[in-house]
Amino acid sequence: MASLSITDARGRRLRLENPPRRIVSLVPSQTELLADLGLGPTVVGVTRFCIHPDEWKREKTIVGGTKNVNLDRVRALRPDLILANLEENTRADIEALDALAPVFVTDVRDLEGALDMIRTVGRLTGTVRRAAELADGIAAGFAALPPFPACRAAYLIWRDPYMSVGADTFIHDMLYRAGFVNVFGHRTRYPVVTPDDLRAARPDVILLSSEPYPFRATHREELRAQLPGPAIHLVDGEPFSWYGSRLRYTPAYLMRLRARIMAGPAQTSA
Repeated sequence: MASLSITDARGRRLRLENPPRRIVSLVPSQTELLADLGLGPTVVGVTRFCIHPDEWKREKTIVGGTKNVNLDRVRALRPDLILANLEENTRADIEALDALAPVFVTDVRDLEGALDMIRTVGRLTGTVRRAAELADGIAAGFAALPPFPACRAAYLIWRDPYMSVGADTFIHDMLYRAGFVNVFGHRTRYPVVTPDDLRAARPDVILLSSEPYPFRATHREELRAQLPGPAIHLVDGEPFSWYGSRLRYTPAYLMRLRARIMAGPAQTSA
């Protein structure tokens, strides 16, 4: 790889003279992407939320969480590239990491942004061909999705208080591609919503995500007691919010989920 200059989501220019050999990833979905790009020996540090691939939790150094990075651990790893994200990591941590190594910061809010990120990480790591193959395969999978009947949906990511998603989020774009009309699409980021807000929004279905809050059947019944009208489904949060190579599996998941919803009331998670 020749000398490379790339601008990240902060507008900060990143310059690499050689392919990185010691990468620290602070973004779970991008950690999995690095594995799928064949960069296992190159990745030296990940967060405790980087659960894919499973064996990396034992093989790599854990540098803390996404919101509380252990800077001393990162420094000790002597990274030559750090992957971070505007939403998943704190500004203070990112700025502190800038003093340790080149930091490439992403901000992925839709499928096109995810595909661009995958290709850019390929350029950064000298895996352009493999990254292009992944991105092209993901794009083809989404392009093959059939048109779905419109379904008004509220997607909840948190409990006590309930929090949903606005239009400027990656989850919103995944909802759209599955034919869901986000009833809080007029809001931004992750708005707090009440049962009264949900009732007034008149969703056909409420989707309770497995992450970041791990909704369970008891929480579904709790909400159903307050909102007996809409169907309430437990859903896997990864297909809706992981914007790396895991997107390969998202179209098939969205197909299964829509089939479940069309089949009637849910009793188990999708």
